[in-house]
Amino acid sequence: MITGISHITFIVKDLEHTANFLKCIFEANEVYSSLSVKYFQMGDLWIALNTGESLRERTYNHVAFQIYESDIDKYIKRIKNVGAEIKPDRQRVEGEGHSIYFYDFDNHLFELHTGTLSERLTRCSKFNCEHKN
Repeated sequence: MITGISHITFIVKDLEHTANFLKCIFEANEVYSSLSVKYFQMGDLWIALNTGESLRERTYNHVAFQIYESDIDKYIKRIKNVGAEIKPDRQRVEGEGHSIYFYDFDNHLFELHTGTLSERLTRCSKFNCEHKN
């Protein structure tokens, strides 16, 4: 039986650069560090960074973290302060929440989203959702 997500691993070119990214944007707590690996805790979530080559291209594959609507401006400021690229939000149905999409320095896409699955399903039942998550 699946009980939750154990951890998320990202392969990164520069451990320190990405560590700063996680700390500054997500307030991640670094709990372990070696020459080739770093582990972070964000709430109950474990994030692992391993050294390696950056992704060659950007895709829509992403990790989305939930935030409060009132925190959007705070996160945009944090993202800009570390120099990460913010991607334009996509067209949304009203009431489905807002998102901030941004890339790290190794072409991983992150999303900060204000909506919930329950809200999304309610909107899909009313508007026939035929778009990306």
